[in-house]
Amino acid sequence: MPRWEHGSEQRMKQAATELFEEQGFEATTAVQIAQRARVTTRTFFRYFPDKEEILFAEAQALTDELVGELLKTADVTEPLQAVVRTLAGHDWQRLGTREALKQRDAMIASDPRLLERDLIKQQQTADALRRALLERGVHPDTAELAAATGSQVFRTAYRQWLRGDGDTDLATRTEAVMALLKTIVHRDR
Repeated sequence: MPRWEHGSEQRMKQAATELFEEQGFEATTAVQIAQRARVTTRTFFRYFPDKEEILFAEAQALTDELVGELLKTADVTEPLQAVVRTLAGHDWQRLGTREALKQRDAMIASDPRLLERDLIKQQQTADALRRALLERGVHPDTAELAAATGSQVFRTAYRQWLRGDGDTDLATRTEAVMALLKTIVHRDR
C-alpha cells in the first residue's frame, strides 16, 4: 500500500458508500473501508474519527455555505422566508444524485446513532442560521423561531422531494410546505 496517494478522502467516502450499500452500515468496519480505499487504517482515522462521520463529512462546510448565503441575502425583513429561501435555493444535488441522497437519508433513518448525529448536525445548522440572522439585526426571539421553523419546513420539503412526492423540484416543494404551514397557523388562530 503506497504511503501517500492523492484523493484518499474521496476514495474512502466512495468505498464507505459501496460497503454500506453492499453489507449494511452496521456490518461495515473502518478497516474494511480503508482496505477498499487502498489506505491504511491510520489514514482512515486521520480523516474521520469514526465510520459514522463519513456520512457527515461535508456538514460543517455545508453549514458555512448556507450561513454565507443567508448573510448575503438582500432582505431579512421576513426572516422565516429568508431562511427557507436560503435552504431551498442551495444546490443540494451537488452533494450527490437524488437517488444517492435518498439512500443516505434512508440509511441514517434506519440507525439510531446515525439519526442522533443527523439531528445534532441539523440543530447546529439551525443555530448557525440563527446567529446569522442576529448578525443581520433580527430580534433574538424572532431569529431563533425563524431558524428553527425554517429548518424544519425545509427538512419536510426535502424528505418529500427525496420520495418524489409530486415530482417537483425542491424549491417548489419547499413553497408548498410553506403554504401548508400558513394554513396550519391560520387554522389554529
